[in-house]
Amino acid sequence: MSSARDNKTVMGGMIAWMVHNRVTPNLMMFVLLIGGLFCTTLIKQEVYPQFAVPYVSVSVAYPGATPEQVEQNIVLAVESKAQDVDGIRETTATASEGSGTVTFKINESANLQTVYQDIQQAVSQITTFPANAEQPVISTFTGGDRAVLDMQLYGNVSQTALRAYAEQVRDRLLQAPNITSVALEGTQTFTVNIEVPQERLRAYNLTLPEIGDRVAQAAVDVGGGEVDTDSGQILLRLKGRRDRADEFARIPILTTADGTVIRLGDIAKVTDGFLDTNKAATYNGMPSIGIGVSRVGDQTPTEVSEAARAAMKEVAQTMPPQLHYAINGDQSQVYDQRLQLLLKNAVMGLGLVLLVLALFLDLKLAFWVTVGIPTSFLGAFLILPLTGTTINMISMFAFIVALGIVVDDAIVAGENVYEARERGAGLTEAAIVGAREVALPITFSILTNIVAFAPLLFVPGFLGNIFATIPIVVITVFVISWVEAMLIMPAHLAHSRNRQRNRISRFIYDRQQRFSRGFSTLVAKRYQPFASLMLRYRYLTAAVGLASLILVLAWAASGRLGFSLMPKVESDRSEATLTMPYGTPMARMSELRKKLEDAADAVAADNGGDQLLEGVFATVEANELSMRAYLTPAGVRPISTAQFSKAWRAELGDVPGLQSSQFQSDAGGPGAGKDLTVELSARDTDMLNRAAETLANRIATFSGVYDIDPGVARGKQQLSFTLNDQGRSLGLSNQAVGAQVRAAFYGDEALRQLRGSNEVRVMVQLPEAERDSRSAVRNLLIRTPDNTYVPLGQIADIEPTNAFTTIQRNDGQRTIQVTANVTPRSATNRIMNTLNSEILPELKAQYPGLSTGYDGIQEDVTDSVNAIFAGFVISMVLIYILLAIPFRSYVQPAIVMLAIPFGVVGAIIGHVIMGYSLSVISLFGLVALAGVVVNDSLVLIYYANTLRDEGKTAVEAVRLAAVRRFRPIVLTTLTTFGGLAPMIFETSLQARFMIPMAISLGFGIVFATGITLGLVPCFYVIVEDMKAGLARLLGRAS
Repeated sequence: MSSARDNKTVMGGMIAWMVHNRVTPNLMMFVLLIGGLFCTTLIKQEVYPQFAVPYVSVSVAYPGATPEQVEQNIVLAVESKAQDVDGIRETTATASEGSGTVTFKINESANLQTVYQDIQQAVSQITTFPANAEQPVISTFTGGDRAVLDMQLYGNVSQTALRAYAEQVRDRLLQAPNITSVALEGTQTFTVNIEVPQERLRAYNLTLPEIGDRVAQAAVDVGGGEVDTDSGQILLRLKGRRDRADEFARIPILTTADGTVIRLGDIAKVTDGFLDTNKAATYNGMPSIGIGVSRVGDQTPTEVSEAARAAMKEVAQTMPPQLHYAINGDQSQVYDQRLQLLLKNAVMGLGLVLLVLALFLDLKLAFWVTVGIPTSFLGAFLILPLTGTTINMISMFAFIVALGIVVDDAIVAGENVYEARERGAGLTEAAIVGAREVALPITFSILTNIVAFAPLLFVPGFLGNIFATIPIVVITVFVISWVEAMLIMPAHLAHSRNRQRNRISRFIYDRQQRFSRGFSTLVAKRYQPFASLMLRYRYLTAAVGLASLILVLAWAASGRLGFSLMPKVESDRSEATLTMPYGTPMARMSELRKKLEDAADAVAADNGGDQLLEGVFATVEANELSMRAYLTPAGVRPISTAQFSKAWRAELGDVPGLQSSQFQSDAGGPGAGKDLTVELSARDTDMLNRAAETLANRIATFSGVYDIDPGVARGKQQLSFTLNDQGRSLGLSNQAVGAQVRAAFYGDEALRQLRGSNEVRVMVQLPEAERDSRSAVRNLLIRTPDNTYVPLGQIADIEPTNAFTTIQRNDGQRTIQVTANVTPRSATNRIMNTLNSEILPELKAQYPGLSTGYDGIQEDVTDSVNAIFAGFVISMVLIYILLAIPFRSYVQPAIVMLAIPFGVVGAIIGHVIMGYSLSVISLFGLVALAGVVVNDSLVLIYYANTLRDEGKTAVEAVRLAAVRRFRPIVLTTLTTFGGLAPMIFETSLQARFMIPMAISLGFGIVFATGITLGLVPCFYVIVEDMKAGLARLLGRAS
């Protein structure tokens, strides 16, 4: 008791000092309002917070090598050296044709720069890389460079001219203010192609590598130092650099016996061109180069977009008529659309909160309670920039979550101040006494709110990165709302004297008083008898309540409601990815591109044409076709992106030879990716492929599953050479033969240099006509050490096989991912349960040595749910402790916390009513709900204890407490639900992924309020009955 009195004395002293010193609370409110308003101009703006998990990647190019050679010589070496580096959470690797990449995901507690340096040092110690491998490129990814808009430069011009104009556009954009990051997409590498026929090689006794060496030695500038003369220092420089094909053609290669100089152009065809790759990009069917403009640091999407558009208006004036440009995927427009959406919901929620306050409270009290909302929100902006929080969809949603909750403490404090006035206290005394009486429960209710939201700070992975913004914003707002409710508002209420009302204010006051009297009458005539009835039959009431709780929770646990990671976030573009067999001719890929583009146009023609589709950008790289269909904004397009994607898939129809396909309507947003990803790993690659095919076939038996990709792709045909005895007898070695074969078909890279800002490769190889068939391979002439030439087919055994397409590895083991999409997405959990209980155990029994697991979204779900559960348990313990302190009881906190499971029931019922399945986002709402729903029970039980201290019985005390606290409890519930209601009933697909959290909070609070006013008083008295019964039992025993 003394501790509670001491706390009240301390709080009462602070409140009294603030009430008597009018200047201090006014200055404090001024700083919070004006300072926060100023800080809103300094905070960074973006669509989403940075949600990518940081990683370090090591990429090594090994031109001409097969995936298996890359794995053996590159990937294994990097994995081995980096395995002892601290701070690495997961290691994944991809070995593909000509390159290998090893990616290290970093622990959240690790320092990215330290891990990067350790990996860099480990890789630098590798001495076993092949001679033809390039230097490792080690980079970090933190997501600091964020895309703002996609631009396409397109037209019926040559690739050389298109590239030149694209570079001009890039340079012009980089000169513009507020633009620091511009990247070209769909470009090809510049080359100087040197094609030497075999007859010329034989005529001059040369090999392609020798020509490459002579070009490399001749086409460079060499510094010769300097010489000191009487007139000063003179620099010496030997000039030899060449840039263009005609310059390379003049390089002397050899001198004949009669003194004739044979130049490169005499024996070779030398041209400027591009690296011979199966790569192309188009926009609306015309050759195109994509230009991506990104923001860096504190740049906002709007200022970057405005700068880019202004620069392009100037560029367009000098652009030739056959060239055009299009701007798509402008994130500043997406940001503005979604900001307006959230602001609309916030304004509607604020309006509902104000309406509720005006109905229930005295106008002056309603005014000062309302002032607490902008004070708390703007005051939060003084602190949020220090935490790195930005203005984005998630932080805006956090303010909406806090909108109705933030006034709860001000309502309770203000109500008690007015009740003190009605008891006859003066204005100043009422303000001090009224605020002091509820200071302790308000303080602990704020603390329980903070404890409930805090676990969201510790969710791992990309979901944690996204939603960590919510607890930061909400907790900051709660803390400032406590300051406003406890220290600022009482001072204003103490000095708000009754003045003469004019006609309008008198009319409003009379109507408000009439409603207030009517509501009080309703409570007295309806709720009070009902409360008495429930208390009389308290055991029956408790039994019915608990039975309902068990029934609803059991139904939800059965899986009938469904569970998913998060609802899909609809994008303003639809993306299609089609994968054909390796080695598919470029002509076939071009035909497929045209077919896919025509399908998109057909869907658009049936659904508004230009009102739906803005343009189509496609890239072809080897056997993979990727196409982005840019759609009009959400408020303009006649159908949703998901509907467009579904129709696009149907319009495309069957594609002969297609290995896999994927159509995405949520590209670029959080939670994007395949709904189901099962990862298989084994040492035996053939067994791994068979297991993946088997699993894919089993998954295909589920209804609603589509876009199934077994992850197994037949690789390119491969000719494997083995040097035979005849070759060895001629003095040939594997290295000598391999160098000549590589130079003939891939090309010998003579040198690599910069032309302006572009890298140019000088490649020496055979003419295309001498390297385009199997017979060309067998008939390739290999020079022997005695300068004779023999066909490759004579000195080597040639065996046709199939190469791997790519080799995937995870933590040191080869893996294959079997992926699929599921509709509805909530059915994924049901499919996973069947996989875990039946299919995967059977698969492992069928293929001994096979390991299985989940990756992608499923891995994120597992990690997030585990973290949420652990955080929920910890928050429950902390909430119990926080409740036990003011109650000075071990039992009463449990009574207060009874509202939590019933709040969960309300959240589940809310999901059923709104037609949503449960998701990880719903669980976030349930965790936060735990702290919010106990506040009403806390106020009720605290007041009942106060009445008990005055001598009332348990039944009378809790009944009076329920009746007297009915209005503030209902009021706080209505303001909380009112603040969330516009978001709950929002129909826009743009905000769909945040709505489950609002449903959990809103419906959970409404349901828990009914429990607070019904079951909590019953359990309060039941506990007292048990105490009395136990005391009587102990009395008899003694």
